[in-house]
Amino acid sequence: MHWLLRRPVRLVPIGFGTTILIGTLVLMLPWATGQQRYTPFVTALFTSASAVSVTGLAVVDTPNYWNGFGLAVITILTQIGGLGIVTGATLVILLVSHRLGLRNRLLVQAETAQFGLGDVRRLLFRIAAVSLTVEAIITIILTLRLWGRYDHPFGEALWVGLFHAVQAFNNGGFTLYSDGLIGLSSDAWLILPMAFGALLGGLGFPALFEAVRGRRHPGHWSISTKLTIWGGVTLLVVGFLALLAAEWSNPYTLGIRSWPEKLLATFAQNAFFRTGGFNVINVEALGEEGIPLIIALMFIGGGSASTAGGIKVSTFFLLAFVIWAELRGEPDVTIRHRRVATASQRQAVTVALLGVAIVVAGTVMLILLTEGMPHHVALFEVTSAFSTAGLSLGTTPGLPDSGQCVLIVLMYIGRVGSLTLGSALALNTRRRLYRYPEEQPLVG
Repeated sequence: MHWLLRRPVRLVPIGFGTTILIGTLVLMLPWATGQQRYTPFVTALFTSASAVSVTGLAVVDTPNYWNGFGLAVITILTQIGGLGIVTGATLVILLVSHRLGLRNRLLVQAETAQFGLGDVRRLLFRIAAVSLTVEAIITIILTLRLWGRYDHPFGEALWVGLFHAVQAFNNGGFTLYSDGLIGLSSDAWLILPMAFGALLGGLGFPALFEAVRGRRHPGHWSISTKLTIWGGVTLLVVGFLALLAAEWSNPYTLGIRSWPEKLLATFAQNAFFRTGGFNVINVEALGEEGIPLIIALMFIGGGSASTAGGIKVSTFFLLAFVIWAELRGEPDVTIRHRRVATASQRQAVTVALLGVAIVVAGTVMLILLTEGMPHHVALFEVTSAFSTAGLSLGTTPGLPDSGQCVLIVLMYIGRVGSLTLGSALALNTRRRLYRYPEEQPLVG
């Protein structure tokens, strides 16, 4: 175990890259498709990268193109990707928190303060146990509903339930229905378990463990856990109200539904927007008001050390506190009577601005490679890939190989890039014995 802890920052991207390549080779085999033919390399690579990065974007019709073996491979890759990123992230957080002092820790360090390096095995066991337990509960609920209400044979209901449970908790987004979950969007027994599974998986285990441990005293939670949980609740409420208002009268999304169905579909879709990847409404038919909202939610993503992507909720809300403190002329950034370290503020700014730069560069490349693609569509697809959200406006399957390769790189960067970057920034923190004279350049 010690060799794993020495270089986890390098191990995470190497491990994910290797898994993607292995998955690609397996999916290229003829017995992975329903037509019993070899899958083109780029198609297999895109699907493998999408599964391992728990994105859910697809360039083929998943339930009709892949057979049972291919779908099983996608499920395994999704499970490896989900568990791999949270365990790898947690190990990196542990290493970073023990390498740094109390003054220069990552924001999420306090979330795992209860664990020492000698407790790694116990921590990984807890992560695996929670993941499998939640997936099992979702599987049971979905199986019983599909078997009892929709008259699926028990074996088929069990497989469909298991597949979607793994995809939901790991924020994967692949589905066995060609129209996504639109046909099931009015059934709360099917939609809500997957929505809550996506929210739980996107919360992050460090924040989850601390919140459960300190549930009687939420005021004692670390800053990172408070930002993750209360920030996530804020985004959930704001996103719900904004989406409901924007799409209430749209006949292609919510307009033709009864008001209980509107509330259910809006809540579930809002839960899936941030990285879940499922669609319970027709995303391609969203109005002009809804698309910017979704792009913003996808870019923010979920919690640190979770199956979600994006720049992370804690990063976004920390930047909000930084801006608020600057507008008020405060010398320090404080959250609930705690001063935020300057190093954490700089790391948050770096992660956010690099995220913006990557999305902008990817959008420009996609527009250049696909002449005629509307700019907002390209921005949507790129943000979805980078944030591993997995939603699409319907253009991904029609992209040329070069455009698909751009999204593959973005999915990989979005899955391991923020973790590697954040850890590298924290581990590269240096202390000088001197400081240069200060000067204030003009800003604005």
